[in-house]
Amino acid sequence: MGEILFLAHRVPWPPNRGDKIRSHHFLQKLMDCAPVHIACFADDETERQIGWDRKAELASCKIVVRNKPKWRAGIEALVSGKPVSLASFESIEINNHVTQLIETRPVDCIFIFSGQMAQYIPPDFDGRVVMDFADVDSAKFESYADDGSGPMAWINRREGRLLRTFEKNVAQRADHSLFVSEAEARLFRQRTGLTDERVKSVGNGIDPDFYTAPEVQPEGGQHSGPLIVFTGQMDYQPNVQAVQSFSKEVMPDILARFPDTRFAIVGRAPSDKVKQLDKKNGTLVIGAVDDIRSWIKAADVVVAPLRIARGIQNKVLEAMAMAKPVVASGCAAEGINATSGKHLLVARSIDEEVQLVCDLLDDPERARSLGEQARELIHSHYSWQSQLAALPALCGVSDPVAVEVAA
Repeated sequence: MGEILFLAHRVPWPPNRGDKIRSHHFLQKLMDCAPVHIACFADDETERQIGWDRKAELASCKIVVRNKPKWRAGIEALVSGKPVSLASFESIEINNHVTQLIETRPVDCIFIFSGQMAQYIPPDFDGRVVMDFADVDSAKFESYADDGSGPMAWINRREGRLLRTFEKNVAQRADHSLFVSEAEARLFRQRTGLTDERVKSVGNGIDPDFYTAPEVQPEGGQHSGPLIVFTGQMDYQPNVQAVQSFSKEVMPDILARFPDTRFAIVGRAPSDKVKQLDKKNGTLVIGAVDDIRSWIKAADVVVAPLRIARGIQNKVLEAMAMAKPVVASGCAAEGINATSGKHLLVARSIDEEVQLVCDLLDDPERARSLGEQARELIHSHYSWQSQLAALPALCGVSDPVAVEVAA
């Protein structure tokens, strides 16, 4: 059996944000099947030093602190003609490490998590390459450009155009390109002309037992009114835009009907724009918490009012796993195989968000029923075990768990 080189743009542990949750489970699945070397970036020295109980099982581990300023990456991108996304993750240290590893170890598969890391595929590597794009990043930047104006619109349009070419070139080199939902995979096939065999969807999963642990105690303080919750990484532009819109445009109408309602924004690294929402229109900016489940458990309604979104939203899966009624925008619900009105509610406009949330607050029995059906869906279709069943074969290794079950 050969070895696998796993390249990731962030340390895949702890799994405390959307991209790291996905990479964490992919890494563990591959470690169960073959020796795995990892090369990745850390945002700072503290993250580089964080431990993990399976770290000693890795064949090797190279973590480089990424400290290149955004302005420098921007200048390098303009000079070189590259996307800023690639310039930001360019590292001679990682490049040299990958080259040496390929030369000295029997690596016959490179698994790349996130498009930024595809620049490290050695040109002369003749083994298998599996590329997990997760989302079509070029389409995301195109959406940013269409939604914006001025210099940032130009920057985002340039990024989208250059990434689109880069993504196509990488996919033509890769044996398989993976996406988090069939909708994303379908879009990428249309953009590249590649077949179903080359471009596949491998969805995100959830640990149902973790999200239904009975010992989790609800948070939210002493308050008798309804609680609406949004969870996510709060310096991520689509999340920032979502809570700004919900707090300013949706909450005033909800408060007109339910005056003691609170809207809690729960998640790491709230930006200044998010912090400015605190204590306005019933909004509470909570920031990072020790256990996100405690806030989800306290919620009467969980919302995902994203205006720009790609793939599968972990925040939606987590709330559904905890039997919470979810009101999501169309793009936030797109990647989940769920039925609006049965497993969650999909709002197509701001006015509809107001109406759907108020309907749930006005009818607790319907909210409870919606949450229960959501939990049943997640338990039956969205475990990590089922979502990643095809991954070992795509990487050319056998799955000992599948072999054991078959026996």
